[in-house]
Amino acid sequence: MRGPPVALTVAGSDSGGGAGVQADLKTFAAFGVFGTSVLTALTAQNTTGVSGVHVVPPSFVVQQAEAVLEDLPVGAVKTGMLATADIVAAVAGLAEGGRLPNLVVDPVMVSSTGDRLLDAGAVGRYLTGLFPHSRVITPNLREAQVLLGRELWTLDDVRAAAEDLFDTGPEVVVVKGGHPTADCPDEAVDVWFDGSELHELRAPRLLTTNDHGTGCTFASAVAARLAHGDDVPGALAAAKAYVARAMAASSGWRLGRGHGPLDHSC
Repeated sequence: MRGPPVALTVAGSDSGGGAGVQADLKTFAAFGVFGTSVLTALTAQNTTGVSGVHVVPPSFVVQQAEAVLEDLPVGAVKTGMLATADIVAAVAGLAEGGRLPNLVVDPVMVSSTGDRLLDAGAVGRYLTGLFPHSRVITPNLREAQVLLGRELWTLDDVRAAAEDLFDTGPEVVVVKGGHPTADCPDEAVDVWFDGSELHELRAPRLLTTNDHGTGCTFASAVAARLAHGDDVPGALAAAKAYVARAMAASSGWRLGRGHGPLDHSC
């Protein structure tokens, strides 16, 4: 047997297990993908917040990636928390060299509990260094606002944001709908743009506080399906459905005192 498809996550560790590398590896496993990892930062966090961050040196981030890439047949790569401008630049260097196939970039900036996970100088590096080499980027509403430097209030604002972010170079832009817009409070609407047409993925908004790691899970699910050989529309639809199932399955859980995790085994 050749074995299962292989995917790589380049992200921070979540000691609470709900987001970051831990969520990515659980998602890869749920899709029958062998998960590998590069740690960019260690975080001390739980469902209530982040109490500490220890950033990995950029050179060691690259060393971890090289160790995986030289030995295993990585079919897709997902990035999450990159923490600093220097780490974003280091990962962008790998992408520019064609080392990161089917690259899905989740530009993690703030945790679900409101803690900042990216230094201010890194935003520009995403726009000019990493996005041009990405197959899919998956900012949420707040991240899209930071990247574009403007507020997004309505669904039309989100549609315009997807088109503007496309100009930074990715093949597909997805602005995730986890945060409601003023004119669409009852649905989670992901807007995606492929350069020619705007598309939407809609699902009823679930009233649950167990939403820690939804962004990580969505992006890693997209990468998992790309590793299986899906096209981007198919990968996005599968990821949207998986996140909805995982949130619904964990909606009755009471793990921790804050934003609880998803049920990745659903």
